Amino acid sequence: MAPSEKTTDPASTSASTSTAVDMTHPQIMKALSGLMLGMFVAILSSTIVSNALPQIISDLGGTQSSYTWVVTAALLSMTAATPLWGKLSDLFSKKLLVQISLVIYVLGSVVAGMSQNTGTLIACRVVQGIGVGGLSALAQIVMAAMISPRERGRYSGYLGAVFAVATVGGPLLGGVITDTEWLGWRWCFYVGVPFAIIALIVLQKTLRLPVVRRDVKVDWLGAFLISAAVSLLLIWVTQAGDSYEWISWQTWAMTGGSVVLGLLFVLVESRASDPIIPLRLFRNKTITLASTASLFVGIAMFSGTVFFSQFFQLARGESPTMSGILTIPMIAGLFVSSTVSGQVITKTGRWKVWLVSGGVLLTAGMGLLGTLRYDTPYWHIAVYMALTGLGLGMMMQNLVLATQNQVAPEDLGAASSVVTFFRSLGGAMGVSALGAVMAHRVTDYVQDGLSALGPKAAAAMGQNGTAGGGIPDLDKLPAPIREVIESAYGHGVGDVFLYAAPFALLGLVLVVFIKEVALKSKPTLHSPAAASAGASPAGAARTASTAGAGEVADATVKA
Repeated sequence: MAPSEKTTDPASTSASTSTAVDMTHPQIMKALSGLMLGMFVAILSSTIVSNALPQIISDLGGTQSSYTWVVTAALLSMTAATPLWGKLSDLFSKKLLVQISLVIYVLGSVVAGMSQNTGTLIACRVVQGIGVGGLSALAQIVMAAMISPRERGRYSGYLGAVFAVATVGGPLLGGVITDTEWLGWRWCFYVGVPFAIIALIVLQKTLRLPVVRRDVKVDWLGAFLISAAVSLLLIWVTQAGDSYEWISWQTWAMTGGSVVLGLLFVLVESRASDPIIPLRLFRNKTITLASTASLFVGIAMFSGTVFFSQFFQLARGESPTMSGILTIPMIAGLFVSSTVSGQVITKTGRWKVWLVSGGVLLTAGMGLLGTLRYDTPYWHIAVYMALTGLGLGMMMQNLVLATQNQVAPEDLGAASSVVTFFRSLGGAMGVSALGAVMAHRVTDYVQDGLSALGPKAAAAMGQNGTAGGGIPDLDKLPAPIREVIESAYGHGVGDVFLYAAPFALLGLVLVVFIKEVALKSKPTLHSPAAASAGASPAGAARTASTAGAGEVADATVKA
């Protein structure tokens, strides 16, 4: 049986947590079953709408900007909430926090399915993102609390497999639901609710973790400042070049405001007794490099999942269901690489080679996807997607693993969520910025194509084309104009990947400089250092700030 959950004071931490060290593989899998189901729900909510979005935005009368913000809103709220969930996990019951995350997700999903306009839908996606942010951050933290870094690669592979199944199943399921007349796209939001309820029940029965009670304060001001800084920056990126010029007073006001809010955040965090993101963590070179690399990996990961649906539906005329099927090569690559790398890392304890290899494959895949056009042979696209998926699978979980291996026990939640935070931030910024780029590129390509056809072509498009920035309905367009639209979207999506490729290259450069440290053989939460650190939070903070996370990790191993 898994250890029973109980609240302890710091002095008794060692005794109450030592029993978990001897958990067998079946016991760990039982304890993780509800967690993996929760992760499945989180990923499903992000991917199930991807192939339905063109139809959703069309039905709700939205624009390309609305399309981008339906995705960005969830990513933004997930980004802002992730470090807060991580900090809360260091203070309260991880099990309770996972359950609260699921409840928030369910509420957001139910209301999202009732949306009558894009504004309501975007607001509901914000609520969904808060819940998903909790599930994404807490999954890694709970694993670290039960499983040693050496063994964690194996179970990270299982999480990677769940990620892959949900990622490939989501678009397929969303496409089928959208194409089924008696269901419709609203069920894309409802279908995850039963899974979330089941996850709640399973978590209640299977997940047992000790709770260490500490008298601390939650850094709400820090959470507000980082959320406001990121939000203002993304709003500027999305609207610049459309509502106002790139060089304008609005640009200076928004970028300047974002910088000021960011500086205030740093000031608040440096003085907070319990900061949401402990700045001392960044004294550790591995955490700094892994977090920055995650930022660039996030740009690549989310740009792929978001813009492929538009490519296949608007550049190649595929249905939502087929759009999901055609992305299987990327998901298959992610599934294989995340599973295999996790198993091998568990056996060898070596992880850096996987990070570097993943960076090479991801950069190559994104660069090749930059050559996409509406008439590119599918087998070429499949190879490019597979390379991208292989690279993502090798990098995502292993960047978190490398970070967790070098932090003190009391900072485990905050450090894990920092890496996830930067990955989500990269995704939010990438989708927002690249979405804005794509909207402008598509408009330019459409205008060029229509100019070649003659002045009557624009009039023939009417509201069924891109007039007013809307999403085109290809079935209602004359053949010559349809080809112009398909070519524009094909070229526009190709440009998106081309612009994203340099960020993947930067991620590769960063992981090359990460120093490999042998994985520890004891769960971080259960190490002897945890007990001594727990005896005095202030003392633990002093230890971490003077010795550095890497030295704390070494001391843990020797102890």
